[in-house]
Amino acid sequence: MTIEGLHHITIVCADAQRTVDFYTKVLGHRLIKKTVNFDSPTSYHLYFGNETGSPGSAVTFFEWPGASRGHWGIGGTHHYAMQVADYDGLLKWKRRLNDVGIPVDGPLDRHYFTSIYFNDPDGTILEIATVGPGWTVDEEPDRIGTEYREPPAEMMVRNRDEATIAATTWPEPVPVITHDMALSRGLHHITAIGSDIERTHDFFGGLLGMRRVKMTSNFDDPDSAHWYWGVGEGQPGTLITYFGRSVLKERRMQMGAGQTHHFALAVPDEESQLQWRERLLQAGLRVTPVRDRVYFKSIYMNDPDGHIVELATLGPGFAVDEDPSRLGTGLQLPPWLEKDRAPIEAGLRPIDAPEWQPVGAS
Repeated sequence: MTIEGLHHITIVCADAQRTVDFYTKVLGHRLIKKTVNFDSPTSYHLYFGNETGSPGSAVTFFEWPGASRGHWGIGGTHHYAMQVADYDGLLKWKRRLNDVGIPVDGPLDRHYFTSIYFNDPDGTILEIATVGPGWTVDEEPDRIGTEYREPPAEMMVRNRDEATIAATTWPEPVPVITHDMALSRGLHHITAIGSDIERTHDFFGGLLGMRRVKMTSNFDDPDSAHWYWGVGEGQPGTLITYFGRSVLKERRMQMGAGQTHHFALAVPDEESQLQWRERLLQAGLRVTPVRDRVYFKSIYMNDPDGHIVELATLGPGFAVDEDPSRLGTGLQLPPWLEKDRAPIEAGLRPIDAPEWQPVGAS
């Protein structure tokens, strides 16, 4: 049994149309599925991703109309990151976002990659991170994650030079998303907050068998731990990271708009998922029965601080009920809700999405 990497992250939004506009028109994602929350079918569940919505590219939203803002904290997600190929692409994103009125922090040197940070309309913290240089800049490949690595002093100094950081951007306007900016590589990492980093390691590194690829400190809060777990060599798209914070200093997360409802790790198939479920139950965790999500099968549990963690199968994928060329264009319902289509549709506010075109298409 193995964890394959990240599958998706699911966030709460307050306005479905506003979310569609931001993730498609600003970030260039494809709306790959317009459906409803299967457990609460009076509200939307929207899926965004790359051309096919492949596992590891999907960012999904439950619409809670008019929901108040949530807040990160212990037991919740702090932010999630998307991949960009290189530093030039990162600077182009900064310029593009700034030019449409979205404030950006960075670029900031994270030693293992370089990042910018901004917020979506509900306040979700988003990061765009370069693919490299990777974990071996301060450890041998066969030793990554085995010893604590102090944040480099010179890097910390650079990250405090606010004037230089603010002035660093792409020199020209970026009206369209170019190939080197494309976010189709998918997620880079997801960062959550826990109250005991060793206990979190027991969960991800021990129970789930993920590889710890780095032990360091939070570069913005050096008194707290920041550990990373991944798959294989810890490549982007497989990474879960946690800030370790004291319950005496950090409040618990508050669910609401802009906060993560759950994140999902990928498992190969239904057989391995059942094996995982048995293992988790034997370890004393509360685990749901297998849930049919049409596009994948899921089981749910909680990390040691209560964050909902899902194990989702890689398939069958989003083309099971729509032609690949038409993904996200119609309201799709699971078979057991088709009998209720009329009242469900009547209760949803219509939303529009631009016709999707691959990056670089005219």
